[in-house]
Amino acid sequence: MNFQSFFAAFFLLCTLSYAQEKKQLQIERTTTPPKIDGILDDAVWQTAQEAKGFTQFRPDAGVKDSLENRTVIKMTYDDKAIYVAAYLYDDPSKIMRQLTSRDDFGQSDFFGLILNPNNDSQNDTEFFVFSSGTQADAVSNPSNGEDFGWNAVWDSKVKINDDGWVVEMEIPYRCLRFSNQEVQTWGIQFHRQFRRYRSQYTWNPIDITKGNIGLYHGELTGIENIEPPTRLSFYPFSTGIINSFDGNTETDLKFGLDVKYGITENFTLDMTLVPDFSQAGFDNLSLNLGPFEQTFSEQRQFFTEGVDLFSKGNLFFSRRVGSRPSGSVSLNENEVTTERPNTVKVLNAAKVSGRTKKGLGIGFFNAITEKTFATSRDTITGVSREQLIEPLSNYNILVLDQQFNQNSSISLVNTNVTRDGHFRDANVTALIADITNKKNTYNIYGQAKMSHVNHLEGTTSGYSTFAYVGKTHGNYRYSFDHSYADTKYDINDLGLLNRNNYNNFGVDFSHRIFEPTKNFISRSWSTYINYTRLADPGEFTGFGFGGNMNFQLKEKLHGFGGSLNLLAGKQYDYFEARQDNRFFVYENRMNGSVYFSSNYNKVFAYDINVGGVLFFEDGRNTKEYWIGIDPRVRISDKFLVIYSFDINKVYKDRGYANNSNSLDDEIVFGQRDQTTVVNQVRGTYNFNPFHALGLTFRNYWSTVDYDDEVYFLEENGQLQNTGNTYDSLGLDSSNVNFSTWNLDLNYTWQFAPGSFLTALYRNQLFNSDREALRRYNESLNTLFEQPILHSFSLRLQYFIDYNNVKGIFKKRDKNVDKLSSLSQNHQRQSRFL
Repeated sequence: MNFQSFFAAFFLLCTLSYAQEKKQLQIERTTTPPKIDGILDDAVWQTAQEAKGFTQFRPDAGVKDSLENRTVIKMTYDDKAIYVAAYLYDDPSKIMRQLTSRDDFGQSDFFGLILNPNNDSQNDTEFFVFSSGTQADAVSNPSNGEDFGWNAVWDSKVKINDDGWVVEMEIPYRCLRFSNQEVQTWGIQFHRQFRRYRSQYTWNPIDITKGNIGLYHGELTGIENIEPPTRLSFYPFSTGIINSFDGNTETDLKFGLDVKYGITENFTLDMTLVPDFSQAGFDNLSLNLGPFEQTFSEQRQFFTEGVDLFSKGNLFFSRRVGSRPSGSVSLNENEVTTERPNTVKVLNAAKVSGRTKKGLGIGFFNAITEKTFATSRDTITGVSREQLIEPLSNYNILVLDQQFNQNSSISLVNTNVTRDGHFRDANVTALIADITNKKNTYNIYGQAKMSHVNHLEGTTSGYSTFAYVGKTHGNYRYSFDHSYADTKYDINDLGLLNRNNYNNFGVDFSHRIFEPTKNFISRSWSTYINYTRLADPGEFTGFGFGGNMNFQLKEKLHGFGGSLNLLAGKQYDYFEARQDNRFFVYENRMNGSVYFSSNYNKVFAYDINVGGVLFFEDGRNTKEYWIGIDPRVRISDKFLVIYSFDINKVYKDRGYANNSNSLDDEIVFGQRDQTTVVNQVRGTYNFNPFHALGLTFRNYWSTVDYDDEVYFLEENGQLQNTGNTYDSLGLDSSNVNFSTWNLDLNYTWQFAPGSFLTALYRNQLFNSDREALRRYNESLNTLFEQPILHSFSLRLQYFIDYNNVKGIFKKRDKNVDKLSSLSQNHQRQSRFL
């Protein structure tokens, strides 16, 4: 598509009209705020306007609520907060109210308040209260969805009555970002879910066949003369740590501070000073035989909270900050490495983010990591020396995101990493357009990115593009996409890119129902076709197609489905060989799977997933299958236990022999069998919404057994069986027996709003050797013979709101003034007498 055609299409999409009728709720200011106790006897609730008449949008769109299950909402406000009272009529014996941790919806009914102070249909702040009393909150926008990593401090109370349940909420203005206009109109929506039916209602009706959900908000009017407060919060914390490993015990006591400050009414600064990530969860390690790095999800709270703006363009992979040092260790003759840290300490981190009334989002992220050294020792003299493997480093992200038309945006993103001294630096810039027409029926999405990396030997620059056009409304939907990256494109200093050098095309087609049928409350299927090439040289690499189907039963609420995918013909893998311009050819790979998920509302429920892989290729008999079984028991509304068992078997697979490639002129492949078994247990016991006990256990075991025959990769991508063994060629064995054990036991107590005491005990075992024929029980015994890491930590975090502290001092000053006045009057009376 040329530029003239693109802008013509863009203009057409942007000029189509769309209108949505909105309900309005008028609220009045109060001078006497209600007591948040779940009892609606406060004077303000007797006269407040009601919001009622809810409409179902899933699964049966358009159904009105009944007299027995109606919802009635009232609201008010003052200079400090918004207040909500919700009466949710129902049979109390049918209300599901499983106790869970914060942000875990579990098997509970819930009430949701969605606020959009800018009334722009795109930037929502969401507050949920479950029938159990537990809270959840999130920020949401069409580009990134709901971000439950965002946490605010607000108050709520639930009370179960004879004819339903009541929610009372107080949302302080510090939780929201809004302008200081004298008269304001906010976007607002109320949600209610009946968990037993999986049905969800909203106050303002939603058309789920098109558009983002924010377009269907109602409006909150009557807000006048409120001022954004000084949004300044402190989270001082202290952590005591005891670690024991292989006979050595270490203790540590850490102090730190997290700060949130509202720079303006719409922009917030988040900082972590002297950060402490000692209670971040263990990574789920697994055996990696592939050519790409193994990555893990983010566990550190600062990097998961409020990062939606920084996710634009997928250029930010937060695990890069504080990850493995970028430098290597240089050894002299007779030297060995005695210590090489796997991580780098984060000295501090900060992020500024917000959005103006006109829809311009601005985000800035900065983190600094300290110098990191490796230690080597001369085996003859015994002299040790240190080498700098990661200098003082600075990580930055700048995002500008302009939203318009209530459903579209254009973004500019820049990331850069600057390392002190003669180390690698990097810079990446991206332009992103996400355009939806006013009728919310079609979408155009595009990305153009450029990377610059400064190596010691010079500078490399690369670029990448992505284009998508799709129909986004109705039962039937389709899309076309194209992605491209040249050989120099590299974002891995602050982003994540497994590979570059691709020129790929895709077509997708799907169908789903929006109204329940006789047997199903949801049903969908989708298909795709992919055609892939290299960017340079422009060689064909593969062709594939496939599809999936998903169903949920209407009466029993069980879910099931399956998928089938085929890589048809010859596929050319340019990465398995680990050498430039060399490829490995395989043919006709087919994989399929089916799953069944029973109704989680039941005391006992389970998930089953079964799948397999076949190759239709002459001379190759590779097979793979997997089975996953996840039973769960909700022993009570407080106690839940989930067990997961997964087994994966691969027979006669072919791939790069990781430890056997020591020949100068040949690339060694092998034929191998692999068995992987994963056992996991997760248990939670919630005493109430503020006290919780949790247990997480995981044991991972994988073995890889190579056949004796050695294969060489030929220039045409085929494998040649040499007839030789690894021993006869003097090659190391690539057999692996890999196992890990992680156990986490934690107790959390929220003793005040935003304030937590967390006790955590964990242990960890790890073993990797070449005894591939050792069975599971024998491998487990060997694992238990390894040194075990025991770790105990106790963390105290306290929430301090500047406005509350200021109020305390004002009261004290008033009392002092009053005492002073009384003293002066007493002195005057004494003089008169």
